[in-house]
Amino acid sequence: MSKADDLIVATEQGLYCPPGDFYIDPWRPVPRAIVTHGHADHARSGCGRYWGAAAGLGLLRERIGYGAGIVPLAYGQRVAFGDTTVSLHSAGHILGSAQVRVEHRGEVWVCSGDYKRDDDPTCEPFEVVPCDVFITEATFGLPVYRWQDTADVAREIFEWWQQCKTDGVCAILHCYALGKAQRILAELTRYTDETVYLHGAMTKLVKLYREAGVKMLPTDAVGNQPKFFDWKGRLLLAPPGAGGTPWMRRFKPFSTGFASGWMRVRGTRRRQAYDRGFTLSDHADWPSLLRTIEETGARRVLATHGNTDALVAWCRERGIQASELKTEYEGEPSSTEADETAHHADPTSPGPAPR
Repeated sequence: MSKADDLIVATEQGLYCPPGDFYIDPWRPVPRAIVTHGHADHARSGCGRYWGAAAGLGLLRERIGYGAGIVPLAYGQRVAFGDTTVSLHSAGHILGSAQVRVEHRGEVWVCSGDYKRDDDPTCEPFEVVPCDVFITEATFGLPVYRWQDTADVAREIFEWWQQCKTDGVCAILHCYALGKAQRILAELTRYTDETVYLHGAMTKLVKLYREAGVKMLPTDAVGNQPKFFDWKGRLLLAPPGAGGTPWMRRFKPFSTGFASGWMRVRGTRRRQAYDRGFTLSDHADWPSLLRTIEETGARRVLATHGNTDALVAWCRERGIQASELKTEYEGEPSSTEADETAHHADPTSPGPAPR
C-alpha cells in the first residue's frame, strides 16, 4: 500500500480513516470518533457520536459528558464502518484503554493509542494484534527508559510512607489523577489496608474504578477531614499541579514524592524539587516498544507521541519501513487536564505539555 492509499491519515481534525469515514482520538469535533481511552488528550467533547471500549464507558462519560452519544464496544467485537471492519483490543494503559484494529480489503492497520506491557491489576492486559501497519506511541522511545518490576516500586512507596510515619511527617505522593492514582492504590493492597487520602481531582475517578470492580485501598477525600486533622504519617495522593500551591500548607510538615516514568532519568526528581522519585509508568518502556513491534509482525511502523526518532531508526535498521506520524495537541490544557496529559511530556521541558 502506497502512502497515497494509507488507511489512516493525519488531518487537521485528527487521525482519519477515509474508507471508514471515522476519526481516531480526534483533537477537534468530528461527526464520528473512535476513542482509545479516557485521558483528556484522547477523549474530547463536541463530536457527533463516539465509540469506545465498554470497560471504560464510565470514564468516557465522565470525560466527554453524560449526555454524549457513546456506543460501548466489547473487546474484539467487530463493527462495520463504511468499507472497513473495526474492532477494539485491550491496550493495558488504563481502565478501558483500547487499540483500534482496522481492516480494509485484506489490509490490517492497528492504532495502539497509549499502551503498556507490564502487569496492572486495574485494567485488562495488552493484547498483541497482528497487523500490516502498526501506529505506535513513543512516549518513552529511548533506550534509557527501562522499568523495574512494579511490585518493587510499590514496596518502595510503602517503605517511604512508613519512614514518613517514623519521622512524624505527612507523605504526599504526586501522580496523575487517572490511571496512575488507581494503580498505586491497587498495588499497595499487598502491604496494607490503611486509608489513603485523595485530592479532590481524584475522588470521582477512583470511585469509577471501584464501580468497575477494581480492588484498591480504602480512600477518603482530603476535604472531608476536620480543620485540625492530624496529617502526620498519612499518605496523600495529589496531582502534580497541586505541588507548590497553597493547598499544600495544611499538611506541614510533609515529604513529597512523584510517581512517573520520567523519574527514570537522573536529575529529574532534583529539578522538580521532589524528595523522592518512583519510576512507575502507564506507558511501554523501550524494550516493550521493540518487543511489541516485533510481535505484531508489522512491515510498516508509524511512530507518534514523543521520542520517535530513535524508534524509527531502530525499525529501519531491521528492514521495517518506519516514519514519524505527527499529531497535534489543540491549545493549552486546563490545570486538571495538564495533570492527566503530562504523561506525554517530559516535566523538565519548558513550556506547556505537548500533545
